[in-house]
Amino acid sequence: MKYIGPHVSASGGVENAPLNACKIGATAFALFTKNQRQWIAKPLSHESISAFRKNCESLGYLPNQILPHDSYLINLGHPEAGALEKSRLAFIDELERCMQLGLDRLNFHPGSHLGEISEEECLNRIAESINKALDVTKGVTAVIENTAGQGTNLGFSFYHLKHIIERVEDKSRVGVCIDTCHAFAAGYPVHTPEGFVSTFKEFAEVVGFEYLKGMHVNDSKKGLGSRVDRHDSYGDGLMGTSFYELLMQDTRFDNMPLILETPNEDRWPQEVAMLRKLAGDKI
Repeated sequence: MKYIGPHVSASGGVENAPLNACKIGATAFALFTKNQRQWIAKPLSHESISAFRKNCESLGYLPNQILPHDSYLINLGHPEAGALEKSRLAFIDELERCMQLGLDRLNFHPGSHLGEISEEECLNRIAESINKALDVTKGVTAVIENTAGQGTNLGFSFYHLKHIIERVEDKSRVGVCIDTCHAFAAGYPVHTPEGFVSTFKEFAEVVGFEYLKGMHVNDSKKGLGSRVDRHDSYGDGLMGTSFYELLMQDTRFDNMPLILETPNEDRWPQEVAMLRKLAGDKI
């Protein structure tokens, strides 16, 4: 079964996220468990934790339908020791918040070398950061998101993801989230039937579908191989619509959160409904 929904607001408390998802007919959702543009946030209250768990249970959202995202400030491959440690501590805090909420995965951008260290050294630092975080937490999988390769961001190649996973000690707690806009912008031709087949054949061979824990289902404002990360709404960008039909009818993408990060919030109910219909849901 396909689980489909957007990255919803948790304004007023994380407990509001499942309510906001349910209002628009979503069968999955993503959220930030804290302000994504601040390093430090107040701990989650017992009341918010209890209400979040209760709302998820009453509305039928299981952990494999929810994909929390960490702060955009975190860079687990940072070239400077002080900034790297700050990112690692923030990442551990994010994992701990997921533990408190009963969530089983945390989506994050791998990191950037900022032009100061080599790609290999940065990738090694990212893997080391994941190992350190997993050592002091439990039950939550670190889900690496592929990137568009904008600037000095790594993770735009499936081989980058493989490099990191190979160096993570606990393979049971590392996974991948494929963002379709990022893949397209990085040069993977997922927008055509032939490109869809070849892209995910390469993914299966290089990374492995056993590591796929979620997807971000976005169109792209910029072209194939542009390395520019600009999401667009369903059908408005340069990827067309055949990709979505292929994705929603492919059982390899079942039983995981398929998350819309499309820019027009007003269109989320229609986008969710369209994708659910393509997946064969009776709405």
